[in-house]
Amino acid sequence: MAHPPNTALRDLIRHSGASHKALAHRINQLAPPGAPTAYTHTSIANWVSRGMKPRPPAPRLLAAALSERLGRRVELAEIGLAGTEPIDEDVGLAFPRSLPAAIQAAGTFWSHMDRRHFLNAAFSTAAFGSPTLRWMSQHADEAAAHHGGRRIGRADITELADLAEQARHTDSRYGGASVGVSAVAVCLRDVCAPMLNGTYTDEVGKDLFTATAILARLAGWADFDAGHHARAQRQWIQALRMARAAGDVSLGAYVLSCMALQASLRGFHDEALDMVEAATSATRRGSAPRVRAFLHLIEARAHGRALRPRAAGRALAMSERLLEAAGVRSGDDPTWIDFYTPARLAADAVEIHRDLGQPEAALRWNGQARMPTDRFARSFGLRLAVVSSAHVQSGDLDAALPAAHQSVDVLARVASRRAQDYLDDLATRLAPWRAQLQVGELLRRIHPGEHRWVPA
Repeated sequence: MAHPPNTALRDLIRHSGASHKALAHRINQLAPPGAPTAYTHTSIANWVSRGMKPRPPAPRLLAAALSERLGRRVELAEIGLAGTEPIDEDVGLAFPRSLPAAIQAAGTFWSHMDRRHFLNAAFSTAAFGSPTLRWMSQHADEAAAHHGGRRIGRADITELADLAEQARHTDSRYGGASVGVSAVAVCLRDVCAPMLNGTYTDEVGKDLFTATAILARLAGWADFDAGHHARAQRQWIQALRMARAAGDVSLGAYVLSCMALQASLRGFHDEALDMVEAATSATRRGSAPRVRAFLHLIEARAHGRALRPRAAGRALAMSERLLEAAGVRSGDDPTWIDFYTPARLAADAVEIHRDLGQPEAALRWNGQARMPTDRFARSFGLRLAVVSSAHVQSGDLDAALPAAHQSVDVLARVASRRAQDYLDDLATRLAPWRAQLQVGELLRRIHPGEHRWVPA
């Protein structure tokens, strides 16, 4: 059966200026041990003129050879060979030692991240082990400069930073699954990946890596909030590697704190503490107090989930002391940590003490946890759910139900799987009283259409 010519491949080869003979020679050089190395100019001609599909790993090697020629990343879809290479299930989990390999790995993941595999894959806290170790032990990359595609300048970095700020506030207000936040992942694939393969100086390169790390952290947070945990951890590993490329220890530590929170909320408390300890150790010198304070907050949350009251108390007290110090040194803070205020500390302290089975302390902290409810809608709704569950712990249903109804009202406007998880937890805590009319009504609001909460 005849196939139409592969005009996309033809046009890109012409644009690269490579002859069929030179391209085939380079593919043979790039081939890994054991792979075929007998490609000739005739092979290239068959792929172009006759539309024949090369077998793996030839499509990937062809894309790599053209990428070298063009000075930018070439995707398989761009040369008419999409779907010819199987997906590596571990893509996105590596923390490459060399910077060129890291840029290549990030681009490969971002080009595949929409595949269903990453939405259905299982979360594995073990996947964080090697990246954390390498982030701690690996020396900073010697140089960030790169010569490739179009020249990248300050205006490009500013555009990325502006998008990150908009997405960060949209996430807080509308949730990680909202449209405004999902645009970050598209930006990583369609904007950041080509920029990383562009031409830039060492100084611009470091700023580019910082901006990319911030966006990748946001993309990971959005996936975490939406319940896509396997893809979230891959985004965070890319963010961690980009922060290392930028030489930004504080940003890398912040990414590690997100990874630790995800691990702890999924039941891996000791692994979470390993990551927090790595972050706090790296930031003892040179990092702003507010950044260090947040790391100790995540430490306190992990101890709270692990039911270690003394350790949680020590970590929370350390976070509070550092936050007080940050109050007089706010000019030292990166913009991405400006959300961590005494009110945010108090909001998390409510949850920590609820987790520890100390509802009275949780409710005392709640009095200090007031934040702008429009800007931080998700945080406000989550705190209401936690406050309601603290009232349940105290046996005070009269106080629990109004807070619960208000939480449902607020979180109904937030696109967040994590928000539903908090409401599910609250429903489980209220289940023993489901026979009561008011409790049954609330449970039906949390799980509309489900009969298991109908009062007996």
